[in-house]
Amino acid sequence: MSALLDVSGLVVAFGDVPTVRGVSFAVEKGQTLAIVGESGSGKSLSSLAVLGLLPPQARVTAGDIRWEGQDLLALGDTEIRRLRGEQLAMIFQDPLSALNPSLTVGYQIAEMFRRRRGMRRRQARAQAIEAMTEVGIPDAGQRFGAYPHEFSGGMRQRVMIAIALALEPKLLIADEPTTALDVTVQAQVLRLLRRRQSEGLSMIIISHDLGVVARTAQSVVVMYAGQAVETGTVADVYPAPAHPYTVGLMAASPSARDGRREVLPIEGYPPDIATLPSGCVFHPRCPFARERCRVEEPALREVAPGRSSACHYAEEVLTSGAELDHAGA
Repeated sequence: MSALLDVSGLVVAFGDVPTVRGVSFAVEKGQTLAIVGESGSGKSLSSLAVLGLLPPQARVTAGDIRWEGQDLLALGDTEIRRLRGEQLAMIFQDPLSALNPSLTVGYQIAEMFRRRRGMRRRQARAQAIEAMTEVGIPDAGQRFGAYPHEFSGGMRQRVMIAIALALEPKLLIADEPTTALDVTVQAQVLRLLRRRQSEGLSMIIISHDLGVVARTAQSVVVMYAGQAVETGTVADVYPAPAHPYTVGLMAASPSARDGRREVLPIEGYPPDIATLPSGCVFHPRCPFARERCRVEEPALREVAPGRSSACHYAEEVLTSGAELDHAGA
């Protein structure tokens, strides 16, 4: 089965500095892919490249992005703008900055129906109120005329979801959809997304929250310093990581430690993308590092059916993850 979205060897650079370095992933119809990693790992930038929304100083310098077989990088601004909303949609990380503060939330939702569906104002208003109700905004008819600052963080996130889903896209990219939400609102937002999943929506979830990933995604790409260091299904990767960085993420996540209370941080800091260390970029923080790791960069390779890892000693990591965990990885 061909993928809805197929990204291959994607490189995104700011000037002469590549910040996304050869990332590949695919999203099948009705499936959810998670992209996880620390801040600055290139998660959001990869997805912005898919939508043609990179900041002016960034550009794609290599790789392919294909949507249902169509080369997105070959499309002009007008052509890719038609795909946004209709086929591809995104929930941005900060709903307050993504929404226009000078326009009511109802107007911003209704505008989608007027511009893309040619609806008259009254019909677009009715559709917008229906969309607000669907995502759980109470008294949607009365709150149609409210401004973004009059909504709580959770309600603004629901508005963003309503806008993203208004035109029934095939693929939704959700960038940290539950960041800064309390656990109750987080659960409500995730239920909304899972319901649309059950109706056939494909998704990319960008998150550093491994618990959110476990509840929403079937497959995962783990990113570090602009590149994918591990890929596989959530069912395979979570119980038995094949890269020391993934082991470290699991150890540092309370929701991913099978009820254990102790949280073990990854020692050190992510590298400066402009001055990456030689060899494996993770080796300065890796308790498994050896001399080979300091001089030879590992390729992302298959280590088991459907599993890939960019570690020279991935097979050993698979069998000794618990030992690495206790060593402080």
